[in-house]
Amino acid sequence: MIDYQPLYNTLLDAKADAWVKLLPQQLANAFDPTRHGTLEQWQTVIECLPKLTTTHRLLDADAVQIGRSNDLSDADRMKLEHQLKALHPWRKGPYELFGIKIDTEWRSDWKWDRLKNHITPLNHRLVLDVGCGNGYHCWRMMGAGAKMVVGIDPFLLNVMQFQLVRKLHGEAPVYVLPLGIEDLPYGLKAFDTVFSMGVLHHRRSPIDHLLELRDCLQPGGEMVLETLVIDGRLGEVLLPEGRYAKMRNVWFLPSSETLMSWLKRCGFKNIRLIDVTQTSVEEQRSTEWMQLHSLKDFLSAENPQLTCEGLPAPKRAIIIANNA
Repeated sequence: MIDYQPLYNTLLDAKADAWVKLLPQQLANAFDPTRHGTLEQWQTVIECLPKLTTTHRLLDADAVQIGRSNDLSDADRMKLEHQLKALHPWRKGPYELFGIKIDTEWRSDWKWDRLKNHITPLNHRLVLDVGCGNGYHCWRMMGAGAKMVVGIDPFLLNVMQFQLVRKLHGEAPVYVLPLGIEDLPYGLKAFDTVFSMGVLHHRRSPIDHLLELRDCLQPGGEMVLETLVIDGRLGEVLLPEGRYAKMRNVWFLPSSETLMSWLKRCGFKNIRLIDVTQTSVEEQRSTEWMQLHSLKDFLSAENPQLTCEGLPAPKRAIIIANNA
């Protein structure tokens, strides 16, 4: 069971009283087993973890590392691997837990490497990671010196994977909450840095999402945005008529210039495009830990520069900007 009191105390210090009043009931609702048929099964997996202790915790390496192989017996390692695989699919990582290497669908460390030298150092900062998945980047943010990291993600399997990793790690000022950004109260203005990576293109109203992100930031705070883009000029946007790379929930893919103009219109300052990279089948792929279809199955067999629907293949931009 996670003790959320340190989180409440930090949010109170950041004058986020309105959210602290809401959070206990939000968490109770999200973790209500009658609302999700598999939740109790996942919770049982976490509760039945072997009691493990370690002094090895490395949060600033490509793989988030907790424990060493020789910290547990072969039998306990086999049991732990079985429990980890009970929470399949693992999409964000990689992790190395007591010698077990979790080769996740995404090489999320590659994204971190693209942005880590461009952001304001996270030392002593209160950080929000919107759409954080299982919290891989939250651990990397903690490894970069953050005072506290709060991740939000509405998908309970992601939250359960985080809780398993956190139990192996031990108490830490890192939390992943089963919420969406729309669950945060208006006027929060609590965080020094807000990340939104891989979320904007899933929002029906990208402008509203940008305004929500800005609303979470303290004055002068920094936003780190990563999203799908297209090649094109100012004003150009792709709105898929149907699916995009077999995904139903992809809405707006702007050009980088268009995206930066959106940020300016939303009141952001000091807007910098720091990276544009086409997603490769080496960065996103099926593995032993994510055995479902992945990027290569979503691209055209004749032309990998196109999706299977004939649209431009996934390309992602990273933009950093500041709240006024």
